[in-house]
Amino acid sequence: MKKSIILSLTTISMLCAENVVNIDEIQVTQEKINTTIVKDVSKEEIKSADLAESLVKNIPSVSLVRRSGIANDIILRGAKKDNINILVDDSKIYGACPNRMDPATSHVLTNNIEKVTVIEGPYDVENFGTLSGLVKVETKKPTKEFSGDINLNMGSFGYKKGSFTVSGGNDYIKLLLSASMEKSDQYEDGNGNDFYEQQVANGIAASLNPMVTGRLYSSSYQDAEAYEKKTLLTKAIVNIDDSSELNLSLNLNRSDNVLYPNTPMDAAYDDSDIYTLSYTKRNLGNYSKELNVEYYYSKVDHPMDTAFRVVANSGTVVTNHMNSSIWGSRIKNSMDIADSVLTYGLDTSVRNWKGQMLSTTGGVTTVTSTSLSSTDTKNKALFTTLEKSFGALDIEAGIRYDDTNIDNVNSSKTNRKYNALNGNIFAVYNLDNETRIFAGVGKSSRVPDARELYYGATNNNLEDTKNYEIDLGFEKSFGDLFIKTKFFYSKLEDYIYNASGFENIDASIYGAEVSGFYLITEDMILDYGLSYLKGKKDGNYADKDLAEIPPLKANLSLSYDFGPSILTTQLIASKGWSSYDSTAGEQDLGGYAVLNTKYNHNISRNFDVTLGIDNILDKTYTSTNTYNDITYIGSGDTELLNDPGRYFYINLKYTF
Repeated sequence: MKKSIILSLTTISMLCAENVVNIDEIQVTQEKINTTIVKDVSKEEIKSADLAESLVKNIPSVSLVRRSGIANDIILRGAKKDNINILVDDSKIYGACPNRMDPATSHVLTNNIEKVTVIEGPYDVENFGTLSGLVKVETKKPTKEFSGDINLNMGSFGYKKGSFTVSGGNDYIKLLLSASMEKSDQYEDGNGNDFYEQQVANGIAASLNPMVTGRLYSSSYQDAEAYEKKTLLTKAIVNIDDSSELNLSLNLNRSDNVLYPNTPMDAAYDDSDIYTLSYTKRNLGNYSKELNVEYYYSKVDHPMDTAFRVVANSGTVVTNHMNSSIWGSRIKNSMDIADSVLTYGLDTSVRNWKGQMLSTTGGVTTVTSTSLSSTDTKNKALFTTLEKSFGALDIEAGIRYDDTNIDNVNSSKTNRKYNALNGNIFAVYNLDNETRIFAGVGKSSRVPDARELYYGATNNNLEDTKNYEIDLGFEKSFGDLFIKTKFFYSKLEDYIYNASGFENIDASIYGAEVSGFYLITEDMILDYGLSYLKGKKDGNYADKDLAEIPPLKANLSLSYDFGPSILTTQLIASKGWSSYDSTAGEQDLGGYAVLNTKYNHNISRNFDVTLGIDNILDKTYTSTNTYNDITYIGSGDTELLNDPGRYFYINLKYTF
């Protein structure tokens, strides 16, 4: 087996400051230290649609925020929500739910993804709001050759999925169509408890508070399906001539009746649309190596309600109907100048977020209040980057100026205006062919969102959050052993925090990561990764620990290639959550170690089968703490949601 083929997802995520994770078979072409290209997607089958779970399994610095059996969220080096930027085909999408039922990662499914690129730190100036990291999702691209695949997947807890992709074209136009449908019953934890049984085990049924007991699942819905999800992705690439092309895409996601057992409501449905249009022109002249013009529009429709809960037995269902949308455009030009590559451009976007409370009794629905007055976040920005090499030293630098206005239609709310100048510089020194050292320093910022400023009756006066960060590290090859270390320190000024309401605080997050691989034989490889984080508030606080700073996490993966088959065994382990912010609702959680295995076999040229078991030892564990930025049922144990127990799955794939 060639080393470039057998690197597992974990290894790929370690190789560079920018991590690229493929969702199938992997071939890696390593370029500069903060860019790894992963391509040739073909074999690796992800067991469900959840992108967040995939990233957690394969990147040590990514941790999970479990909310349900699907639509989970991620924490990247202690950063979450708007503190990290999520792009799908270079377009932004924002979830509509103020309770994070539909994070951006939930609006694209793994079976539609070609690769994921993760940049840690403030090293992005092309996109609005990259504070502590950037996650770039690239969906599958059309091919000229007629090709495609059909997948059938089954798993524990009644999981069923079917998907297909077909692509083809000619010299002038290439088309792609991909669709999927999946559904699942409620998963069971290691104790054999489903969602309702976890509610009972965590004391919700025994509570003396009717606001807590009313959030139990009613008898009619205690065995309800956990979710149903459908997607449609279509793309077209039009080759106008040899130097220019037009790209169009439409990405539709439809989720129905998604259960969230440790929060007061469930999602009646969650629908999202992503439209993208881009034009590329190459070699226009001495002042334009490549010109890109992009436009995108995305929207999310998300009503959440109490229909499945005991409280609805009174005859009234309460709904919080939320909507979000954003349109954006960018023009970017790159040119060669003085043995350097200069890129500059204009970026603009308008994000809208709004919601209203509804009450339905006897089939009659009335509007009872406004949960979030319609709010526009309007951004205009200029940016530029420069790439230059001085012998063995490679340098990248970037700068961005943002002008942002946040306008609310409610005259009792205060409109906000923010201006920011951000920038970074990242340098790599190539000591020899096996050793490189790197360092980066940067400043980034992000403005508060509409929920943080205006949700309900609030009218918060919040500053934008600033991140001042330094990153250091090296990578080294010792024959068949590759090792990479990274250290970072992030000083957060006016960090937007929610203990008993949103406020600005000063804080710091710092950490280290060690990762790499060891080629045991030509057919066997061991990937490893270890991530350590610490977060502290600056100032006089009763609890100085910062919320949502995951404990020490380790990823180990052993892959063995024998002819037409590959066997992979993986261990994901986490230390107990002993450093937490009790004043923000967090609590002491135990550590865990979860063992997974997967076997893939090529039956023939066109058919292959994948068999897998997650959580082989059927451990009962909780990966997610209970930061009160989420509205939970009650407090303490009532907020907890255990992760799934032992999970078997099989996938059959036909490729043509």
